[in-house]
Amino acid sequence: MLTTTLLAVLLSHGQAKATITVDTGRPGIRISPDLYGIFFEEINCGGDGGLYAEMVRNRSFEDDPKEPVHWIASTTGSMELDHENGVSAGDPTSLKMTIHPNEGSFSATNEGYWGIPLRKGARYRFSFYARSVEPNRQVEVHLLDSASAPAGGKTIAIGQTWKEYATILTSDRDDPKGALSISSHEAGTMWIDMVSLFPEDTFKNRQNGLRRDLAQKLADLHPSFMRFPGGCWVEGDTMAFSQRWKQTIGDLKDRRTQYDLWQYMSTNGLGFHEYLQLCEDIGAAPLFVINVGMSHHGVVPLDQMDPYVQDALDAIEYANGPVTSKWGTMRAANGHPGSFHLKYLEIGNENGGPNYDARYPLIAKAVKARYPDIHLIANVWGGYPTGPLTEIVDEHYYSNPQFFFDNADKYDHYDRKGPQVYVGEYACTEGCGQGNLIAAVSEAAFMTGMERNSDVVRMCSYAPLFANVEHKTWNPDLINFDNHRSLGTPSYYVQQMFSTNRGDVILPTSVRVEGVRRSEFPHGSIGVGTWGTQAEFKDIEVTVGGKTTKASLSPGAGKWEAKDGVYAQSGPDEPSLASAPVEGETYTLTLKARKTGGREGFLIYAGMSDPKTWIWWNVGGWGNRQDALERSVGGSKGLLGRSLNGSVETGRWYDVKIEYSPERIKCYLDGKLIHDETAPEPKPLDVVASRVDKTGEVILKIVNTSDAPISTTLKGLPAGVSGTRITLTSASPADENTLDDPMHVSPKTSSFTGPDFTFPAYSVTILRCRA
Repeated sequence: MLTTTLLAVLLSHGQAKATITVDTGRPGIRISPDLYGIFFEEINCGGDGGLYAEMVRNRSFEDDPKEPVHWIASTTGSMELDHENGVSAGDPTSLKMTIHPNEGSFSATNEGYWGIPLRKGARYRFSFYARSVEPNRQVEVHLLDSASAPAGGKTIAIGQTWKEYATILTSDRDDPKGALSISSHEAGTMWIDMVSLFPEDTFKNRQNGLRRDLAQKLADLHPSFMRFPGGCWVEGDTMAFSQRWKQTIGDLKDRRTQYDLWQYMSTNGLGFHEYLQLCEDIGAAPLFVINVGMSHHGVVPLDQMDPYVQDALDAIEYANGPVTSKWGTMRAANGHPGSFHLKYLEIGNENGGPNYDARYPLIAKAVKARYPDIHLIANVWGGYPTGPLTEIVDEHYYSNPQFFFDNADKYDHYDRKGPQVYVGEYACTEGCGQGNLIAAVSEAAFMTGMERNSDVVRMCSYAPLFANVEHKTWNPDLINFDNHRSLGTPSYYVQQMFSTNRGDVILPTSVRVEGVRRSEFPHGSIGVGTWGTQAEFKDIEVTVGGKTTKASLSPGAGKWEAKDGVYAQSGPDEPSLASAPVEGETYTLTLKARKTGGREGFLIYAGMSDPKTWIWWNVGGWGNRQDALERSVGGSKGLLGRSLNGSVETGRWYDVKIEYSPERIKCYLDGKLIHDETAPEPKPLDVVASRVDKTGEVILKIVNTSDAPISTTLKGLPAGVSGTRITLTSASPADENTLDDPMHVSPKTSSFTGPDFTFPAYSVTILRCRA
């Protein structure tokens, strides 16, 4: 594994030795009580087909306008969609079933979400709306096993006008691939709509409830907050498919069934009210995300933003308002007179640029004027709106293990004068299998830095939360499941370990490791390039040992043309590259660069040993907003040092100079030093320590990011310190959990007596030390 190879070279022959010193007498910052939360998005059939316990798929026949998808007709009779005889204006379509004379019975069968799981003795709440041309029609409702044999059923008499009918069905056998059948033996015509089947055993036994095992996994994380409902689900691919909370409350038959850009239909049965109720059930503060008038492919004109502003105000009133208010009255009518205590409002999702900057304050000002105690969260997407209305900003990170290892100290250097940070989405998404140990360890290393700097990082949440293995459009995810089983990935257990072992105040720590050596920057070639941008380069010279030569570039990706000493790249490639070898590991590269078109600046490569291992200076990257050094090792790319604000003017020539050696890189633009970075000092241990005010307990979180165990002595606590040890590790960094072996990589708890420990390779350890 590429990342494993990188870390392995840091350790000398023999086992490394470390000392961790905890300063219990000098407590530091207080830890944010809202630091660890969860983020739900309707993705991967995580709601419909997952957390939402409805077992019938396409229950209202709105999934496809042409045919009743997910329903199977028997060979006799016929069925078709009727778009003029639905049970309500919100559900205008029903299923028309015609039974022809002398053809026996007719049935319509639904297999749910990849099978309806039956459990012997389990009870299921069945309901549907129905009507018939013929009075007192006898309709049979059956649970079927995978061989289509009846496994429990009832007979219901329906009348000639729309009415809801309900009964309890009990399964007489176990079968994960069951189905639901609705049939009639009498010739004639009938209509059905809003066909529903719920297990009676739902989380907290709620009627429109949640699948117990999945909701319990959320509760077991003990999250401080829950962000919902998205994610890209909030924006929609176009404004027509954006999420509007008012279409997700009230009677289920009146809610909007809508297309999800993650390629399935959502019933909105898991709506705004149900989200708020789940937050209350698991003790999490609600964090609601409101559409800001922007979708993936559309923007609401500024003079038409009033409904979106009002949606935000009304959402807060629905959640928190008194029962005498309009929306508080509706909340009470839906079964919850008391406030849901909505605490956070995020305005938009992954929105940015001038359109976002113009729309964010419209909602923010209105909310703060009426609800000054609501905390507002702004998006960071190539920048964020500045000013007093921006309290918290939402940063997202999806990358490889190396990125998270390298950025464990990212917030050590963060500007304390700016807004607080909500790391609303982060996950290792490369080299992670379906969710493996190395991904979890890298995230844990990053999390130690967030906790250590929780004066800046107020909140964080892994993403995405759920994935049905039958419809996985994003990988990896915290919880994987099929229709009757579920598992937590190793990342799930890291989240649980950090969340359930929280202190109140940070204790300063120092870590000294012996037996490791400093890494070096790669060497080989230099190069120039762009990212979706066009540029020209000239006067490219390399000085090695006092001798200067002009570089002769060989074109790679991109559309390159060399003329009169100028290398011009005119293609849209992401990235483009023209390179030249360098004799020597220490050199100075100088050149002139000019952007001629496109959305970003230019790239200057250095130390390129192969196509996947290099350093580049990204000048005017991230939408021409930032400058940064980035390092790729075996295809795993991350920041080297900090990114800085910076942009490139089109048509202007810039003087570029890079002083490069295996130990240090210095970058100059127009004679000004921009970056000065040394090769990273190996840090195989990431540590954060805290103290619990009430008990005096000391909690240490120790992450071994290397491929070898590390013998460690703990100082600063009594020599005979004892307590509880929780360790997550496995035989291989590529190990995963599966539905057949869901606990393969899971925490092991034991007692300990210090001060000496050995932390296994690729491991996450919690030490709870008794006061």
